[in-house]
Amino acid sequence: MLVYAYPGNERCADGLAARLGARRGAADWHRFPDGETLVRIETSPAGERACLVCTLVDPDPKILPLLFAADTLRELGAASVGLAAPYLAYMRQDARFHPGEALSARRFCGLLSGHFDWLATVDPHLHRTKQLTEVFSGSAHVAHAAAPLAEWIRANLGKPFLVGPDGESAQWVSAVAEHAGLPWTSLVKERLGDREVRVSLPQGGDWRGRMPVLVDDIISSGQTLAAAARSLQSLGFPAPACVAVHGVFAEGARAALQAAGVARIAVTNTIPQPEAVIDVMPVLAEGIAGLSAGGDGTG
Repeated sequence: MLVYAYPGNERCADGLAARLGARRGAADWHRFPDGETLVRIETSPAGERACLVCTLVDPDPKILPLLFAADTLRELGAASVGLAAPYLAYMRQDARFHPGEALSARRFCGLLSGHFDWLATVDPHLHRTKQLTEVFSGSAHVAHAAAPLAEWIRANLGKPFLVGPDGESAQWVSAVAEHAGLPWTSLVKERLGDREVRVSLPQGGDWRGRMPVLVDDIISSGQTLAAAARSLQSLGFPAPACVAVHGVFAEGARAALQAAGVARIAVTNTIPQPEAVIDVMPVLAEGIAGLSAGGDGTG
């Protein structure tokens, strides 16, 4: 296999190639002053399985060059072309929440389906979509970060109990809690606007003397986690830690979490960030190995 990195994804590509026993392929991505991109494949993929690595945070400027690269690899004789996208964008828009909205998750994965034979990612936001293959027509694998998150929490945080910031996060926090052998609950969230939410703790449960650890799949605006952190502290808990799979960190997110008194933030390395201290490349590489060998598992 040859592993090619979209610019900014070199570290992930190196890690995946090492675990897969693959070679690193070279490509040149030249951005012209008018914003267009010329892609040139420098390592011939003829007869090889090719894997493009691109975490799809801020996807809009990346997607056309990525598709150009995929098609060029195929034109140059690659036996197959797959995409390793540690973070898969657009998955939260999986329904029409208001009349006339685009079904972005389905449209985006449909676009990828026309250019890639397989897709591997880490914990996409599959809420109403139960399987990635419902929206991606090729082979797909979802790698799960629950075990790496649980291992990091147990190694770095004393006497924790896990808290999901809203009902949708229950699937993530319960999986991490099961791997870690720790108690957990989830808060009730009421969204008041794009950047304003209100949360409350369910009745019942005794977590006195434990450190709350907020667990979620994505830190984007940070508002949900910030509201959860304030609510927990208002109930007499110590400042919580925040642990998440994907650290998107939209503008102002870190400031919001700091203002809410969050004690510590840790995310995985699906997106390069200073807080990315949890390595999930081993679980992603395991899924890629199965897909690139012809497997069709959905993870």
